[in-house]
Amino acid sequence: MNLEYKHLLPADFAPESRVWIYQSSRLFTMSEALQIEDLLNHFVANWKSHGTPVKGFGTLFFGQFIVLMADERATGVSGCSTDSSVRLIKEIEQLYKVSMFDRQNLAFIIKDKVQLLPLGQLQYAVENGFINPDTIYYNNTVLTKKELENNWMIPIKDSWLAKKLSPVLLKLPENHSS
Repeated sequence: MNLEYKHLLPADFAPESRVWIYQSSRLFTMSEALQIEDLLNHFVANWKSHGTPVKGFGTLFFGQFIVLMADERATGVSGCSTDSSVRLIKEIEQLYKVSMFDRQNLAFIIKDKVQLLPLGQLQYAVENGFINPDTIYYNNTVLTKKELENNWMIPIKDSWLAKKLSPVLLKLPENHSS
């Protein structure tokens, strides 16, 4: 699985550009992904805040993550313009019968694929070797372009999950891997 994505981000957006990540409950098919890219392109081309165009970017990464970004140097994103982006994501949910707002479903790279794991099964997954401290986790809590570039795909040990799992992770042997 090619994990390179940073070169796909707009170079002319400020590092503090706001980011929203929506994780699908499943991988989109190729035809769905192409349709979603069209929806995203149409949305960002027409994204406005109080009538003023928003400098926006939207794409689908790894067939499962919708990333929206707004460079607010020219136009700030208001509550109404944020609401319009949420309406778009809800429309995608309905069109493709997926969940895009389930923050209890965590995404990891396991055996070269994006795998989802409910938060409640995290400890079991660590204890049984499905994931380990070095497993790559999609940290969908990033808020800026800079964080997206540096802190989106990180080892579990470098994420907020490490604190939650520290007693379990500390018991694992160093050579334990998935």
